[in-house]
Amino acid sequence: MDARSPELTSESLPIPGAPGWRADAAGARASLPEVNRTIAIPTGGHWMRRLLAFAGPGYLVSVGYMDPGNWATDLAGGSKFGYTLLSVILLSNLMAILLQALSARLGIVTDRDLAQACRATYSRPVNFLLWLACEAAIIACDLAEVIGTAIALQLLFGIPLIGGALLAALDAFLLLLLMNRGFRFLEAFVIALLIVIAVCFSIQIAAAAPPVAAMLRGFVPSAEIFTNPEMLYIAIGIIGATVMPHNLYLHSSIVQTRAYERTEEGRRDAIKWATADSTIALMLALVINAAILVVAAATFHTSGHADVAEIGQAFELLSPLLGLGIASTLFAIALLASGLNSTVTATLAGQIVMEGFLDLRLPSWARRLVTRGIAIVPVIVVTALYGERGTAQLLVFSQVVLSMQLPFAVIPLVRFVSDKRKMGNFAISRSVAAAAWIVAGIIVILNVKLLFDTMVG
Repeated sequence: MDARSPELTSESLPIPGAPGWRADAAGARASLPEVNRTIAIPTGGHWMRRLLAFAGPGYLVSVGYMDPGNWATDLAGGSKFGYTLLSVILLSNLMAILLQALSARLGIVTDRDLAQACRATYSRPVNFLLWLACEAAIIACDLAEVIGTAIALQLLFGIPLIGGALLAALDAFLLLLLMNRGFRFLEAFVIALLIVIAVCFSIQIAAAAPPVAAMLRGFVPSAEIFTNPEMLYIAIGIIGATVMPHNLYLHSSIVQTRAYERTEEGRRDAIKWATADSTIALMLALVINAAILVVAAATFHTSGHADVAEIGQAFELLSPLLGLGIASTLFAIALLASGLNSTVTATLAGQIVMEGFLDLRLPSWARRLVTRGIAIVPVIVVTALYGERGTAQLLVFSQVVLSMQLPFAVIPLVRFVSDKRKMGNFAISRSVAAAAWIVAGIIVILNVKLLFDTMVG
């Protein structure tokens, strides 16, 4: 059943003519209209059928929490400090679970993604500035994924970084193909690559045989994280690289692909299942991020290689240190899967942001080629001028740009879902709002510190 309804009207909103939105925003088009409300939801049967019907968007979102930009911080944390920073990965993941749940709530309740909600609230100049900031973040995120994919292709097949970056552009056509087949095909592709990543790291962890007691102690916060400046810096990097601003725009849009009833009861049910979907998916992201750090700790830290922080170094040392010939290959395969997944979801987020903020509709192929081109050109130029070391510095720079944009996504999101004029009975409680503002404050403060330390030191 195709239950899509591309045109939104004031009657489709939970509160017709709600004063929280601008009067001229009622006739906005649906987010991602080509797939909006296209996935049927069963009305009866076992609860598992409903969970499976809603399963998918959370896994697309989880990709951003294990992208190549996270690998460097996890590798550095594990090789330098063993299992100690596992607690930071756990904390950052709990923050992400809360923010993504709020993002899904916004999309389900208002029939708007975060970009559309901003356009329906703020003035045109403010929206234009928010769009510029968000586009910069998406390009930076795309840049990290292109670099990660290019490095993986070089490690696996010996393809030069420039050639790998050019090959990474082909994923624009891959996304177009998957979207034309239906949104479920895109979700299945992403989940399949996530399974590949999980299998690769499961084999490596089995080979590394880390001590279980030490791992469990790592999930308990240590005072040393705050007293050791170097450890604190990496901890901030882990948190800063975890919550990606484009994920908040992406999630608020793709939850609307489900054809749930646009009634109060239907929306409440959809919030429950969408939150369960994203929570389960983000727990998988927690496991994979923790696995990267555990492999680094068990392999590099215990053998005295505390300076391993780059992906290439890890690839060269894994097999000899683990005594497993396929270990390095599995590492590179997981990196390639991560890069492909991340570029697909970042490109989709780019479409959502452009259409949401500007109400500008480009053909799908044009939007994706433009996004890929903007990300690939800097990689090619830097690689040609400075070689592999330059791409490593470019990867760090991309994370700094992401950190700068994060407050412009988190603060509007928390404001919107806390506002009863916009959300009606679905506005979050004061206790949840307080927790959300605390999380937003921590993320903003840590990202500002990360930016300052990067610029100064």
